[in-house]
Amino acid sequence: MSRLSLAFIGLISLSGVSATSYASELVYVPVNPSFGGNPLNGPVLLNQANAQNKFTDKSGSSGSAQSTLTQFNSMLQSAILSRVSSAVTSSIVGTDGKLTPGTVETTDFTISIVNLSPGLLQITTTDKTTGQSTSFQINQ
Repeated sequence: MSRLSLAFIGLISLSGVSATSYASELVYVPVNPSFGGNPLNGPVLLNQANAQNKFTDKSGSSGSAQSTLTQFNSMLQSAILSRVSSAVTSSIVGTDGKLTPGTVETTDFTISIVNLSPGLLQITTTDKTTGQSTSFQINQ
């Protein structure tokens, strides 16, 4: 017999031996660590997502933090608006802590408090530049 026929017979006999197979149930294991997968997959998945990301930031900052000057201006604006709000609040709240009906005007807004019925007030804030207004009612 030639070597080729012996190899063929050996291959057939090996395949006959391994013809028995074993089966087990399939178990789903998530890949993404957000859904219970291995935490070591996180950086790999993030890198793949960043590589596929076609979004470009149109502001040009590309995710950079706000400058110190911008942060300072934002905090300053919030502080000033807080003081204006406190001043307006003190002018519409009486000594007993209840709102008093009337109208308060600032440079940009008109705040009108109307007594609808005993204990029920309607507060309407109107933007002077756009004319838009919003209203709500409260019980005292």
